[in-house]
Amino acid sequence: MTSSLLSDANRRLERALKYVHISEDASERLKFPKASLKVSIPVRMDDGSLRVFEGYRVRYDDTRGPTKGGIRFHPNVTMDEVQSLAFWMTFKCAAVNLPFGGAKGGITLNPKALSKFELERLSRGYVDAIADFIGPDIDIPAPDVYTNPMIMGWMMDQYSIIRRQLSPAVITGKPIGMGGSQGRNTATGVGAFQVLVAMMRKFDKAPAATTVAVQGFGNAGSVVARLLFDAGYQVVAVSDSHGGVYCDRGLDIPSLQQFKASTRNLQAVYCEGTVCNLVDGHETITNDELLTLNVDVLIPAALENQITAANAPQIQAKYIFEVANGPITSAGDRILEDKGVYVFPDILVNAGGVTVSYFEWVQNRSGLYWSEAEVGDRLQTKMVAEAEKIWSVSHNLAIPMRTAAYVHALERLEEAHSARGTRDYYVS
Repeated sequence: MTSSLLSDANRRLERALKYVHISEDASERLKFPKASLKVSIPVRMDDGSLRVFEGYRVRYDDTRGPTKGGIRFHPNVTMDEVQSLAFWMTFKCAAVNLPFGGAKGGITLNPKALSKFELERLSRGYVDAIADFIGPDIDIPAPDVYTNPMIMGWMMDQYSIIRRQLSPAVITGKPIGMGGSQGRNTATGVGAFQVLVAMMRKFDKAPAATTVAVQGFGNAGSVVARLLFDAGYQVVAVSDSHGGVYCDRGLDIPSLQQFKASTRNLQAVYCEGTVCNLVDGHETITNDELLTLNVDVLIPAALENQITAANAPQIQAKYIFEVANGPITSAGDRILEDKGVYVFPDILVNAGGVTVSYFEWVQNRSGLYWSEAEVGDRLQTKMVAEAEKIWSVSHNLAIPMRTAAYVHALERLEEAHSARGTRDYYVS
C-alpha cells in the first residue's frame, strides 16, 4: 500500500466535481478527513510475551450523520489505507442515501497467526483505545476484512463494559444473539447480486449466456457467486488468496463451497453428500490470470488495487462489478473506459453491507427486530432504486457509472453542507 492511495481516491472526486455544482466550502472539506486516530494496543500473548499492535480509526465526514465503517485485521493496514476507505464510505453512504458519514478502522497484523484468545484480547484492547472516539451517535464500526460477528460481539461487549450500560447500537455486524440483524452476514454479496441483475437486464444479457469470473471467494465473493449460480449464470472461475480454478463449462458453486469449507482449498469439484470428486477439464489459475479471462462479467471481490495501468489493457470482460473496495486504480479506470468496459463502482455495488448495518442500527435503537425476508425486501428496494438513479445520471450526463455515483453522492453531501451555511450565504 502506497502513500498515494488517498490521492488516487481524491482524483475520482475531482473528476465528479466537473459535473455538479457544490460550494467551495464542501469541496474543500471533503478533501480531508475530519479526525484520524492512531493507537497502540498491548496484548498479552498465550506464551506470556507482550506484543504491541498498531491500530487506526478515521472519521472522514459526519455532515449527514454519525460516521459508519468497518474494522479490518490485515498485515497491510496503514493510516493511508484507512483514510481512503473512510473517504469511500462517505460517498457510499451518500450514494445509497443512508443517514451516515464515512469512517474506517483497522489493525496491522496477520490474524491467522493469533489464537482465538489472543484475538479476543486484541479486539477488546482496540476498543479500550478508541472508546472515546466511537459511539452510537458518533461513529459505528462494523466487520470488514478478516473480522466477523464474533469479533464485533467482543467489541460491543467491551464498549458496554466501559460505558457501564448495554450499548448494542455502537457496533453492527454482531451475532444475532447480541442484537445483530438477520441477513447482515450475507448482505454485501446479496446487495451486489441485486445490482448486477438489475444492471445486466439493460444489456439484454440472459443469465445462461453470461459467463462470470469472481476474484475473492470470501464472505462477499462466495455469496455473490452462489446467488449467480442459482440464478443460472455461468460462473466459470473463482479464486481466493492462494489462487483459483477455471472451467469453461461452469463451476458447481455449491459443491465448491462445501469442499472449501471442509478442506480450506479451492478445487473444481462435484459433491454428492460428503463425497466430492474432481471435475475433468478444469484448470488451476492465479489471481492475475483470473482477472484477464475472456468472460462477460468480472467481479473483483478481494482487496484494493487489483486492476491497474499495468494489467488493465489485458482485461477482456465487458462488465465489471466492484464488490471489493477500490479494486481498480484511477489509471486503470481510464484504460478500461477507453476500451468501452462498463465499470459498476464499489460505492454502489458493495453498499449492501452498510445498508443492512444501517438496518441493524435502527433495530437496535428501536428494539423492533425484522425477519430475514423483511431485511431482504428492504435491501433490494434500496439497492435497485439507487442503482437506477445512478444509471440515469450516467446516461443523462454521458459519464461513466463511477463518476455518476460520485455526482449522485455529491449532490446529497452538498445539500447537507449548504444547510449549515457556506460562503455564498455569508457574503450575500
